Amino acid sequence: MPNAKLQVPFPTNEPILGYRAGSPEKKLLKQTLKEMMNKEIEIPLIIGGKEIKTGNLGECRIPHNHKHLLGKFHKAGAKEVQMAIEVALEARKTWSEMPWEERVAIFQRAAQLLATKYRPILNAATMLTQSKNVFQAEIDSACELIDFFRFNTYYAMNIYERQPNSAPGMWNTLEHRALEGFIFAVTPFNFTSIAGNLPSAPAIMGNVALWKPASSAVYSAYYLMMLFKEAGVPDGVINFVPGSGAQVGNPALQSPELAGVHFTGSTATFQSMWKMIGGNIHNYKTYPRIVGETGGKDFIVAHSSTDIDALRTAIVRGAFEYQGQKCSAASRAYIPKSVWDKMKDPLLEDIQSLKMGDVMDFRNFINAVIDRAAYDSITDYIKYAKEANDAEILIGGTFDDSIGYFIDPTIVLTTNPHFKTMEEEIFGPVITIYVYEDEKYEDILHLCDETSPYALTGSIFANDREAILLAKEILRNAAGNFYVNDKPTGAVVGQQPFGGARASGTNDKAGDMINLLRWVSPRTIKETFNPPTDYRYPFMEEE
Repeated sequence: MPNAKLQVPFPTNEPILGYRAGSPEKKLLKQTLKEMMNKEIEIPLIIGGKEIKTGNLGECRIPHNHKHLLGKFHKAGAKEVQMAIEVALEARKTWSEMPWEERVAIFQRAAQLLATKYRPILNAATMLTQSKNVFQAEIDSACELIDFFRFNTYYAMNIYERQPNSAPGMWNTLEHRALEGFIFAVTPFNFTSIAGNLPSAPAIMGNVALWKPASSAVYSAYYLMMLFKEAGVPDGVINFVPGSGAQVGNPALQSPELAGVHFTGSTATFQSMWKMIGGNIHNYKTYPRIVGETGGKDFIVAHSSTDIDALRTAIVRGAFEYQGQKCSAASRAYIPKSVWDKMKDPLLEDIQSLKMGDVMDFRNFINAVIDRAAYDSITDYIKYAKEANDAEILIGGTFDDSIGYFIDPTIVLTTNPHFKTMEEEIFGPVITIYVYEDEKYEDILHLCDETSPYALTGSIFANDREAILLAKEILRNAAGNFYVNDKPTGAVVGQQPFGGARASGTNDKAGDMINLLRWVSPRTIKETFNPPTDYRYPFMEEE
């Protein structure tokens, strides 16, 4: 064992590459995209480092060109889940006892591999299978995941070095043990960085994981598994078990060895999982840690003192980047009449200028939504708005699935602050605007707070400091990530730890020490150097 007190390098955020015309990163990425487009792969389960093929296959298709098959993946069932649990628990025996700095070194290496060799691979995979333009892929599958690895390993050191006080004659120490059992990591389609973080954050703290990626993002998740393997994550520490929620989730959640759930996805799914855990609570060897980030109905509230150009840009980017498929995407906006009268036409002009199409054309701002189910759900909301008496489509409202799942960026204007699209999560390129009388600003803040069951992200736009203070007060519990004069998307690891409360999740802040503390079980140890040898206390000397 080393006799040095080791220091993890202080993390800085990974720079975002520009992919400008003629740049080497653009040339390499274009080449990687073509190579991956022209190769159909078969994706196995990976359990204990071994490839498992079940024969029960799913497909990896390109959302913006759904006739193009990128590959097929094998689906896990109860048998494979049990196998993964047994393998993970065996791996835990050595992984949880490995010196923390050795675990950190593995994920520091993962960060460096992703910043170099795997950057074009993960970016290309994310662009193809999740229909992200190059900037959205770069900030996600490259920069944010690199940041997760680097910041989480640094925070792990911070956790381990925090020690209690000791009185004279004794030494108090605190150790942070890995949880007893396995972590079930369930990851979404929309962020490759989240897919990489949910199994790896507990692993950094000495835990082992079963990882079920979203079926629509298995393709990019598979390349993440290749990254983990090359970085040196031991076999069995992270086990790759794609498949349906019922076939994978039910046996995992019913296992007595379940120690925790790390989840990002829909509110309904998370609540269902929580209910199942509650129903099985008497079967578990320990109380499982439940960490989840779920839905949002994220808002923008403008005050009459707002910078109109800044507000307009925030609406376009906040609502329509990545087709509104961010849990933080701006989905409802409250705008004073004086501002709306000046902003409406320039806003519509901006949206009219957005280009939509294949990710291979880097000029496109908008790409396709993820799959048929999402397309149908989003277009149903648009159809509802078209037929409503208290709403109108200002722009967009059109869609086409003949080649890919394309939906034009859409603005709904409503006279009803409780209109369906003001209250329900849509998860697509649709934002609903409610115009209010300028003097009703405080009432609108209360309305915004009370309208949605969610509390993930939100932003206010104002240059009047009193208006900002009032919004901070009234909207205190309306968003776990709150923005002033900025769009409600784009949280950066190490700068804005991410997560929301109410129906949006447990608010355990991904990319922060708060999250890592959920994956350890502390033990205090007191050593007394001169223990007492007589039970009698001084007060007992006389009557």
